[in-house]
Amino acid sequence: MDYRFVGKTGLKVSELCLGSMTFGAAADREESFRIMDGYTEAGGNFIDTANVYSQGLSEEIVGAWLKEKNRNDFVVATKVRFGMGEGPNDMGLSRKHILASVEDSLRRLGTDYIDLFQVHAWDAATPLEETLSTLNDLVRKGVVRYIGASNYRAWQLQKAIYVSRQNGWESFVCLQPQYNLLCRATEYELLPLCENEGVGVIPWSPLRGGLLSGKFKRGEIPQENTRVGANKATWERYDNEFTWNIIDSLSEIAKETDKSSAQVALNWMLSRSVITSPIIGARNVAQLDDNLGASGWSLTEEQIHRLNDVSELLVSYPYDLAAENQQRRGRVAEALR
Repeated sequence: MDYRFVGKTGLKVSELCLGSMTFGAAADREESFRIMDGYTEAGGNFIDTANVYSQGLSEEIVGAWLKEKNRNDFVVATKVRFGMGEGPNDMGLSRKHILASVEDSLRRLGTDYIDLFQVHAWDAATPLEETLSTLNDLVRKGVVRYIGASNYRAWQLQKAIYVSRQNGWESFVCLQPQYNLLCRATEYELLPLCENEGVGVIPWSPLRGGLLSGKFKRGEIPQENTRVGANKATWERYDNEFTWNIIDSLSEIAKETDKSSAQVALNWMLSRSVITSPIIGARNVAQLDDNLGASGWSLTEEQIHRLNDVSELLVSYPYDLAAENQQRRGRVAEALR
């Protein structure tokens, strides 16, 4: 597996990040250990979790697994914003909640430091200066190595970068947004901003909850034991010709390349120069092995263009400006050379 720098930092992470949202839920402790073992055997070094995944059990499982490893070999990321208590200060990005949350995460992970500490979402109720100054203090103390954001809009990320820069504070080095062939609106402001500011991009849900994995076919109703089948609203939202055309194209290219649809969808994302490391998730080792097969090969430029064309969004002003779109397509083409 190849390694990439996180934005403009000197931190190197594997090109596929292992997400642990399934740990303690769809995957029990033993299966989670097997998943992490398989991931590291393939060269992976980047594990992403959050304080609220499985009510803290995900962090505990990752921490228990790390005890038998060389901690410095891994880049461990977790998040803060949401909480598990019902008190008035049990969520948000106040100084009080951030400091309490980082202590809890360190305890559950069984480690002295967190490599990447990310705010899980914007908090409109807390002054941005309070949040960023607290994160800066954590980096200065060595409790946290780098900080990042997740689920920010472009103006929120740019404002945070500006406030940190003006105060001489540590700044966000990466963004964790949703990005996949069914969610490309991320390209219109967030990805250009990240490219311009040197912010790494660690996309979540690169297979859109399994919709792009190849397990769903036209005319078939998804089984209730799948993430899509269990969420009727999601299925109703995506059960349309736009989705099926993308799934059909993935299936066609999968046959051409002798790969799975999931591997094709992930490889398409790896072809984007601004992407650091898509987050792959797995319920079991078989799913992990399939996702890991996205690494070590490349789609042809023609295949990438086919996927770009079939998944291109119909947009309105100001995103439909011809000059900007031509420039954007030129940057994409350059990245593929």
